[in-house]
Amino acid sequence: MFRPLIFFIGARYTRAKRRNHFISFISMTSMIGLALGVLAMIVVLSVMNGFQREMSSRILGMVPHATVGATAPLDDWKPVAAAALKNPEVQAAVPFTQLDGMFSYKGSMQPIQVSGIEPGEEGKVSIAASHIVAGNLQALKPGEFGVVIGEITARRFRLAPGDNITLIVPEVSSAPGGITPRLQRLTVVGIFKVGAELDSSLALINVQDAASLQHWAPNQVQSVRLKVRDLWMAPEVAKDVAQGLGPQYRADDWTHTQGSLFAAMKMEKTMIGLLLLMIVAVAAFNIIATLVMVVNDKGTDIAILRTIGATPRQILGIFVVQGSLIGVVGTLIGGVLGVLAALNVSQIVGWLERVSGQHIFTSDVYFISNLPSELQWGDVGMICFAGLVMSFLATLYPAWRAAQVEPAQALRYE
Repeated sequence: MFRPLIFFIGARYTRAKRRNHFISFISMTSMIGLALGVLAMIVVLSVMNGFQREMSSRILGMVPHATVGATAPLDDWKPVAAAALKNPEVQAAVPFTQLDGMFSYKGSMQPIQVSGIEPGEEGKVSIAASHIVAGNLQALKPGEFGVVIGEITARRFRLAPGDNITLIVPEVSSAPGGITPRLQRLTVVGIFKVGAELDSSLALINVQDAASLQHWAPNQVQSVRLKVRDLWMAPEVAKDVAQGLGPQYRADDWTHTQGSLFAAMKMEKTMIGLLLLMIVAVAAFNIIATLVMVVNDKGTDIAILRTIGATPRQILGIFVVQGSLIGVVGTLIGGVLGVLAALNVSQIVGWLERVSGQHIFTSDVYFISNLPSELQWGDVGMICFAGLVMSFLATLYPAWRAAQVEPAQALRYE
């Protein structure tokens, strides 16, 4: 079978047993370091993708993807919802009212964001019903001023279903200062836990009770809440729906309230990826030291090859092939092990917890009790490509030095 000279000799140098065992050790170390760097990058980025997925599903499963409302309360939300549902990106549309206030209980106070919902419709746009740990979302009956609070809020005030808590909301008045507080006694009918900051900052009441707190008619709502197929298209979808309804309608979306959190998570992933890439770079550029020593060790071989007709370009190609093979093998081993580790990271952490008897992630301290992981093949391809490119670049200088070896000088003392 025909094999080009440079690939034949380069591969032979890679697998042949060298007289200098130290060079073999350095070569193996470079390969192992590259594999570990690639493995670490794949696992860490997969875990960060998992965290982002968990936060997206929990936070954006509770807050509106987008809302469409007018400058005044909507007397009839159904035509707005029907118009929104004509957009193929909109999956559901339900009535929604939101107000800010303070919870007061036995002298303690806490800021809270209160969402007025229709319990029968909420399941179309929210995960609240599936995360109720006490009580029932359907207990939010109009006129009874029930409230569903987060688990952190309940724990802070030591509340349980059936307990009462006071809601303080600002109210515009003719009094000096223009704003007076309005107090409303609410009965806790449920507690939810989504494992995020919303457990301490969000509460749910019936949309008609929210209208009563705003001195609106029972059928009036602030806006229509939309659930969209693609979260990242929510701003464009909401804007299109509002423009289609008329100039008096305005749109809002999750990027205005939660966008900074996800932007910070994206930046964190980028910075950690760059830091881990430095580990891969260090391992890749160890190939330089390996090949420099190989060139010195193979000076006689290089001189003989030049004597029998090998060109400097062929000598350069031989050592590029040798260094690249180290990079390819190290990258492939790291890629395969990284994919396997990323797919089984939760099981690995669970095994470590069982062996050590210690809980790495406890629900009392962290919002999640396991280590999520989401393998994205785009990340794997990018990492492996970066490892291969850096390995190739690391071969160029030693290979160039090998191509500059003069046969007479190399054979003088042989």
